[in-house]
Amino acid sequence: MTATPDDPTAALPGRPPVVDPATWQAARDELLVREKAHTREGDAIAAARRRLPMVEFDGTVEVVGADGPVPFLDLFQGRDELVVYKHMWYDGAPHQGQCEGCTTTAWHLKEADYLNARGVSFAVLTTGRWEEVAAYVEFMGYPQPWYSVRDVEGPAGGSMGYLTSYLRDGDRVFLTYSTTGRGNERVNGSLGLLDMTPYGRGEAWEETPEGWPEGRAGCWSWRSDADGNTTWGPTSRPVPQWSRPGATPVKNLGRHGHHC
Repeated sequence: MTATPDDPTAALPGRPPVVDPATWQAARDELLVREKAHTREGDAIAAARRRLPMVEFDGTVEVVGADGPVPFLDLFQGRDELVVYKHMWYDGAPHQGQCEGCTTTAWHLKEADYLNARGVSFAVLTTGRWEEVAAYVEFMGYPQPWYSVRDVEGPAGGSMGYLTSYLRDGDRVFLTYSTTGRGNERVNGSLGLLDMTPYGRGEAWEETPEGWPEGRAGCWSWRSDADGNTTWGPTSRPVPQWSRPGATPVKNLGRHGHHC
């Protein structure tokens, strides 16, 4: 016997209620009103962001990339705008010991075709020694340009873990915007898709109905062991690393603690 939507036996524990298509559409339309308001507010915030003042700095300051030291100005690749991600770095750590939070951002920014089409260049900056950085970039298979900003102060360097935007006017270079923490989520399409699912991200801070699977600590899915088990222990890697050629089971993380 098949249960009908209005039959109480159709309810599934720990899952959304089962309803007929018309009831679902009415609930969906009600939520859509809030979603559209959220989108409009996001547009208004973006408009305010475009009106922020900017800070000029020395575009000739040198950073180190695959071709050696180059002026920061070169990162624009002839375009007028530049977005960078500032990737945290742990000196001397093996690949699996690098920042899992930064990995989620860099992994989702591997291609910049659509940015380039709008006249925007993209690069990754980090404070690591270039020799270590180059080996890591090769292992991860990142196609975008990376640069070491070790010992570089000011807007070209500074704190890591940030998405930052720059503008140039000829040889003049300006810092226009910077964000970190959950501000970085805008590039992580996986989080946006998870937010569309009934169980969401599976993190403890999320508000979920009673009976839903219990959420775990923040960022619980960012590291796993060779068997795919989520863990922050000494045998784990940032999840995308397991898809890289030569990624072997980890015996020692190579550093203490983690960033989330």
